[in-house]
Amino acid sequence: MTIYHFVGIKGSGMSALAQVLHDMNYDIQGSDVEKRFFTQLALEESGIKILPFQKENIKPGLSIIAGNAYPDTHEEIEEAMKLGLPIVRYHRFLGDFMQNFTSIAVTGAHGKTSTTGLLSHVMGGAKPTSYLIGDGTGKGEQDAEYFVFEACEYRRHFLSYFPDYAIMTNIDFDHPDYFANVDDVFSAFQEMAWQVKKGIFACGDDEHLQKIQAKVPVLFYGFGEDNDFQARNIVKSTEGTTFDVFVRNTFYDSFSIRSYGDHNVLNALAVIAVCHYEEIGSEIVKDQLLSFKGVKRRFTEKKIGTQILIDDYAHHPTEIKATIEAARQKFPDKNIIAVFQPHTFTRTQTFLNEFAESLNLSDKVYLCDIFGSARENHGKLSIEDLREKIDECEIINEESTSVLAKHENSVIIFMGAGDIQKFQDAYEKSLQ
Repeated sequence: MTIYHFVGIKGSGMSALAQVLHDMNYDIQGSDVEKRFFTQLALEESGIKILPFQKENIKPGLSIIAGNAYPDTHEEIEEAMKLGLPIVRYHRFLGDFMQNFTSIAVTGAHGKTSTTGLLSHVMGGAKPTSYLIGDGTGKGEQDAEYFVFEACEYRRHFLSYFPDYAIMTNIDFDHPDYFANVDDVFSAFQEMAWQVKKGIFACGDDEHLQKIQAKVPVLFYGFGEDNDFQARNIVKSTEGTTFDVFVRNTFYDSFSIRSYGDHNVLNALAVIAVCHYEEIGSEIVKDQLLSFKGVKRRFTEKKIGTQILIDDYAHHPTEIKATIEAARQKFPDKNIIAVFQPHTFTRTQTFLNEFAESLNLSDKVYLCDIFGSARENHGKLSIEDLREKIDECEIINEESTSVLAKHENSVIIFMGAGDIQKFQDAYEKSLQ
């Protein structure tokens, strides 16, 4: 029996795929750097072997699934080539694998992970559903009918996929190290749209998505009157959000979610639209929406003393704004303190003013040094360039996180896509 060896198994997509295959009784192992990542806990709990990178890991009889972050010159990939072993990139493998199911791709500049998590939870309440989520979570059901997965636009990787359905949450300029501008991003999504086989669910409130063309029906969802699926009569509270759904201007049903902010209403509406199309009853959808516990690193809360600490993946100005607005809805009487670690120099440089604008929505900002990616680890600008543009702002490091203790009865949001968790860990240790 083939053993699949994952090169870079701690990557969020790779970790999730390894769990899916493991659940379906494939033989799985993998390798990665020794540094600890939040994705590896689920691998360890599944009993999946994680080895440190070394060419000695590669032996005859393995099939190699290579993470997108590692070039062909990586020692393990080179060794596999030398031994003539089959090597397939993560996104290519996933593209072939999903053909065995009714597949639903969730894509967009923002909200992919939360929507994928919600969709897989809701559909799983009706029919066996396997899923792969960008927070490193994956599950393979033996008799799955559906496969719900997160499809990333970065480097146009999602063009390896030919899904039955796609949800498109929004189009925004991001990944400036690869995309030239928002038109370049749009062209990638347009190309993806041509590859969808049964139907597209697109946010009609997004001016770019309104222009999407496809060979299959495009159904729009959103707050605007022109959408096929429209959310009306939205009631926000500290407990969550309730709204009515109209399908082509006819009342369908009322739904409640235990989450905050307009972006979460839109995510739920996309899920409701897909389930309506696949004839999953609204009662099941209602129950599943209410029992959804969220995904990793998306508004993950912890209470310590009088403070609420929130861990969130927000790393783009649009996401920071949405996260702060959600915190204001849930905690209207508390000060919102943002602790932000910019992710990549190119993104920080490109959106310098927009980052300042969205961070200024909080009551006080603490900045951590810029996290360089595997592709770039230095830049012309520094964290000082961002600090100068923010009203109430200080720079902190792991040693100085104890300064946050003075913000009693406040919400402290740790935001970023790098290793921002180490700042939260350091702060929690300083309180002990």
